[in-house]
Amino acid sequence: MKIVVAPDSFKGSISAKDLCTAINRGIKKVIPNAQVVEIPMADGGEGTMENLVHTTNGRTVKVVATDPLGRKIQSAYGVLGDGKTAVIEMAQASGLPLLSKAERNPMVASSFGTGELIVHALKQGIQKLIIGLGGSATNDGGLGMLQALGVKFYDKEHQLITNDVSSLLQLSRIDISDLDPRVSQANFIIASDVTNPLCGPNGASHIFGPQKGATPEMVERLDECLNQYGKVINQLFNIDIHSIPGAGAAGGMGASLIAFLGAKVRSGIDTIMEVAMFETVIQGANLVITGEGKLDQQTLSGKVISGVSRYANKYHIPVIAICGGNELNSSELDQLGVTAAFPIVSGPCTIEEAISQVQELVEMTVEQIVRVYQLRVEL
Repeated sequence: MKIVVAPDSFKGSISAKDLCTAINRGIKKVIPNAQVVEIPMADGGEGTMENLVHTTNGRTVKVVATDPLGRKIQSAYGVLGDGKTAVIEMAQASGLPLLSKAERNPMVASSFGTGELIVHALKQGIQKLIIGLGGSATNDGGLGMLQALGVKFYDKEHQLITNDVSSLLQLSRIDISDLDPRVSQANFIIASDVTNPLCGPNGASHIFGPQKGATPEMVERLDECLNQYGKVINQLFNIDIHSIPGAGAAGGMGASLIAFLGAKVRSGIDTIMEVAMFETVIQGANLVITGEGKLDQQTLSGKVISGVSRYANKYHIPVIAICGGNELNSSELDQLGVTAAFPIVSGPCTIEEAISQVQELVEMTVEQIVRVYQLRVEL
């Protein structure tokens, strides 16, 4: 019996890696000799680095970097098992979790720390960099990241622009002559499902600014800043960055990665599955168990379970999903490609109680699922 375990994390509750461990325990209670293959998943956001390092037998590199407010912190990035590919999560050095609610202010938050991680990886001879853009605290268009890589920004008075995002309104010229030369020797991939443009009602500032601490007035000013930034980028590279889907990801970081580093935008889940060689690994499996914290309409729009099901269905492998809660009906589960879905909470309890018992609840739920599956096989 070969069972592939490929869940996303239950956000704020349990990591995908720990979820795999709990699911494995539940399976082994029923089928002790089952071949269980653990592939913790992510979609480019939280957990992407940890999961890919685990799946490829890679390593974590610790780096002292700069947080969004200029403080030195212990950060990290991952090097995959091939020794040539790095995974950098923007949240590691430029993430919202690094700030208290009172500190959130996208007018001053900088992506400089993410640039430091990129520089460190390039110095180690890394040739391919996968950048996960989830969880950023910044709306600086990647200004800080590029400054760490040697790019200089000048205003209309020919003065160097600081980390103050509002100074982008006065941006007149970008000097890339000192851009780290190793950039041209590396391949950059953006692992993100965000397709928002750089500016406008659906752009970085309007859609994501408020969760980063932006007031309505800040949102308008940030949008004007990124619009000016985009105009200068267009002049420099003769491209229309405003019209490129995904340029607005991570407060405009997508725009800088695309324009200056030549990054290609890939679906987060597709990138993870490709690196993990998911399609190869699942061949010959009898069952796939996946999951995420909540099954809802967002699940249908290309998240982890959707990607897992797509490949499993191709090889006619049944897919079972576990979750904290399920809002999808049977026809929507069919659309998703999931055979059945099981919430782990069997009775009334608070969210806090469910979180405190999540590993036990997962293990118990999976045990019952596998008991029924084994009975089906025997029949």
